[in-house]
Amino acid sequence: MCRTPLARASRSGLSVPTSKVCGVNEAIHPVVATQLRHQVLTAAAMAAQALTDTEQPPEGRLQTLMDAHGRILAARGPAGRMTFSCFRELLTGDLAQLLPDGVPAEEMDGVRLITPDGIYDDDLYDLEQEQRLVLRTLAKAVRRGRPASGDDLEAEMDQERVYAALKKRQDQAAYVEGRKALIQMPAGPDGKLRKLMLPSSVADFYRPVSHAATYDRWWFACPVCGWPMRITLGRSRRAKTGSARCFHRPHAAQGAAYHFKIPSGGKPPSLVPAASPPPLPPGNASVLFTDVRGHIPQPVPVDGHKALTRGVWRWTTVPGLVEIALYQALADRGLKPALWPDLDAYDLHVEAGEGAGKAIFRIDLKDYSNPLLLARKVQADEGDAGGAQWLVVPDHRASSVPLLAAVCREFGLKVTTAGEIGAQVCQAGGALWA
Repeated sequence: MCRTPLARASRSGLSVPTSKVCGVNEAIHPVVATQLRHQVLTAAAMAAQALTDTEQPPEGRLQTLMDAHGRILAARGPAGRMTFSCFRELLTGDLAQLLPDGVPAEEMDGVRLITPDGIYDDDLYDLEQEQRLVLRTLAKAVRRGRPASGDDLEAEMDQERVYAALKKRQDQAAYVEGRKALIQMPAGPDGKLRKLMLPSSVADFYRPVSHAATYDRWWFACPVCGWPMRITLGRSRRAKTGSARCFHRPHAAQGAAYHFKIPSGGKPPSLVPAASPPPLPPGNASVLFTDVRGHIPQPVPVDGHKALTRGVWRWTTVPGLVEIALYQALADRGLKPALWPDLDAYDLHVEAGEGAGKAIFRIDLKDYSNPLLLARKVQADEGDAGGAQWLVVPDHRASSVPLLAAVCREFGLKVTTAGEIGAQVCQAGGALWA
């Protein structure tokens, strides 16, 4: 079996290790360590996609694999030699084995790009995007140091360009309405999208439905977020089958996962739930939970419809659903929350109670799939850049709270889940949450 040296002493922490990279003993700068992990992840991802894409010509797949192998070698440096056959073998295992010797695995510990049944795991998109956001934050935080270089740091993220375009009018009400439109209608018919009255620079982020989300002439909207679900075709013992699943794993876990038989005669497929939906969460988390039981998405024609680009959907629509749900739940209980105050200084401002007992909640919601990367971003920002006092995560990210709380405590930032902050605000305002 192919084996490569890898220092694992700092796998779960956020400390900076001392290691040997490119033959030089030195402490790895946190920007450099994150950049190396990002370089390895992106190169391995393009290779894993090529390795599992049986519809691509063999010569094209081989060329992509060789390109990715070269990028991995560049990241590993002269001391980290790796044969092409070893590289291919490691693509199906723990991705941390591809890292240069001494670079801590952290968020890449245990990550696998290819599932046991030989399918590329598209959920790795979230991890790549989170790494990129942290890289940008770390690079900006460096003072007279060595900021990371490369196209990934220089290019603006889609959602950042969208926010800048919405803020250009310097109109708080217009900003709120524009951002709500991106959250509540991430995909739809051209006519309805035009009626959103978004600036042209924002409307340009609605594009034709991607091939990965279409079956023949049809696509299906996720019942949780409304964005086109991923379509995958396979074969059972008897016949060809297909599946439709939201690109966001937590939505699929909530029930946005279906299968279908391949129809005949050009008819659209009929979806069937892939599994029984999970039970409603208990306690405070139940208020904001989206129950999709009994909801079967219907086929929608590809022609005449568009969807947000994946970056805008992932970083605006997905967390925005929780932001709006929390806002609406508090408003329904007689409180007066405000969304994205001061053109998005943070996500939610609420004042509860009266007089000397009045409590003010400045809330910023973050939806990272990997808490280590979010913790690193908080460290780089030295708390919340917009002045929030609460860092809130979706209820399904509750397991990340202890780690984040330990990091955020240094900066006076409190951490909890969306359901728990809703309960605290209601308690301060004399209202009932759950």
